[in-house]
Amino acid sequence: MTFRDTSAQDIPLAAPPFWRRHRRRLVYGSGALLGVLLLGLLLARYLAASNSVSRGRLEIATVQQGAFVRDIAADGRVVAAVSPTLYAAAAGTVRYRVQAGDAVRKGAVLGVVDSPELANRLAQEQATLQSLGLDAQNEQLQAQQRRLTARQKLEDARIDLKTAQTELDRYTRAFKLGAVPEINMLRARDARDKAQIALRHAEQDRGLENERVAFNMRSKRLAVQRQKLVVADLQRQVDALTLRAPVTGQVGQLAVADRTQVAKDAALLSVVDLSALEVEIKVPESFARDLASGMHAEISGDGQRWPGIVGAISPEVVAGEVAARVRFASTRPAGLRQNQRLSVRVVLQRVADAITVARGPSLDDDGGSAVYVLHGDLAVRTPVRLGPSSIDRVQVLAGLKPGQRVIVAGAESFHDAPRVVISH
Repeated sequence: MTFRDTSAQDIPLAAPPFWRRHRRRLVYGSGALLGVLLLGLLLARYLAASNSVSRGRLEIATVQQGAFVRDIAADGRVVAAVSPTLYAAAAGTVRYRVQAGDAVRKGAVLGVVDSPELANRLAQEQATLQSLGLDAQNEQLQAQQRRLTARQKLEDARIDLKTAQTELDRYTRAFKLGAVPEINMLRARDARDKAQIALRHAEQDRGLENERVAFNMRSKRLAVQRQKLVVADLQRQVDALTLRAPVTGQVGQLAVADRTQVAKDAALLSVVDLSALEVEIKVPESFARDLASGMHAEISGDGQRWPGIVGAISPEVVAGEVAARVRFASTRPAGLRQNQRLSVRVVLQRVADAITVARGPSLDDDGGSAVYVLHGDLAVRTPVRLGPSSIDRVQVLAGLKPGQRVIVAGAESFHDAPRVVISH
């Protein structure tokens, strides 16, 4: 007797594969293995870094691409291009006729330095000049007298020679006729020879006398000319005691008080030529090598702007700066005063499309040949080639791309390590 069961209703099923039965374990195991690999890579990467530096000690900038203007911006003060200072030509008492700030025209009398000593010397030298002039005139009269005396002696010698020649001729004829002895003829001949010698001496004396007179007159004239130069120099010094405005402008400052005893060459006052103003600026030494005369500049102040041109540049570096002057390209702006503060901007170069990064002290390490680029929390030393710089940015010629982050300050603590971890 058999019993009814459900065997006729059962359907045999195939066993599931291994990966389906252990799917959760495989997923969890693969994730754990991948995590271990990533952790190993990170550990290897950080272990390759030399040290770790806090991010708070660093300054980071992003590399950008766009227009690059290389310029110099500096604050300056208005100075007069022409501001002569008057000095005392001699020791004395100064007496001003103007006050500081007075407007003056060129040649106007500003004051006088009273110097009795210099005035006395001038009077003495003028008297000496007059005395030398009288001596020269007296020498001229004496020279004329000596010339007349020499001429008279010469004429007397000629007459004596003529007389001696006549006597010789008479005695010669008488001797030939037998009227006189030969001794008389010989005496007459000797007298003629003596007269000839006297004539030659008289001619020589006249020539020597003329040379002597010319020499004495030249000596007297030179003495007079020399004294004239002495008097002219003293007169120039006396005239310089009258202070006259060298330019049309405004009296600057009075160096000493009125009616003060001053020494020779002491500064007395200055005159400012307000028609020629310039702006004096201080340029950092790193930019001075690129600054040149004739460059265009922009001067601004009091809400106004004026075109300018770089003028004189000092060849001396003082406290890391170089002094330069910028002239106004157009006519002098109205309302400016000496020592007024203005801003000056000098454009050195313009690049329409350039890769730049903010300036920082770390960019100057190793002469700008390498920088530290951030890759996550790791700073990697990267070789670069930097170009010219402006006030706040540096042009990147090679080694960096836009969007990269660069450490521009604080990298001196890395000690040139190839990799440095940046901690938070």
